[in-house]
Amino acid sequence: MKKEIRQAVHRKYDGHCAYCGKEIAIKDMQVDHIEPQRNWDKSKTREEINSFENLNPSCRRCNHYKRADNLEAFRETMLTLHKRISDIYIVKVAIDHGIVNIKPFDGKFYFERVV
Repeated sequence: MKKEIRQAVHRKYDGHCAYCGKEIAIKDMQVDHIEPQRNWDKSKTREEINSFENLNPSCRRCNHYKRADNLEAFRETMLTLHKRISDIYIVKVAIDHGIVNIKPFDGKFYFERVV
């Protein structure tokens, strides 16, 4: 990907991950395809797949966790994350001792809040 495009994607949300909102340095940013490449119709060109509108700045963790999901599948995964975390034994111990407080994801990604 051209340096100018990476810089523009990084500026898209003022140097923040589009999903969690964490500030990310351009060298640490991963460029995420909002609609994953695998979901595109074969008639689409590489330019369409890699269009600026389909690219989001992402931290490594969010990009890894989103994988090749589209935005709505990623949202569904995030909406159930608190339940899956709460089922882990050591997390239950941490909750009992007031070490952690698990709260559900509100369904909105950072880029949807800052618009």
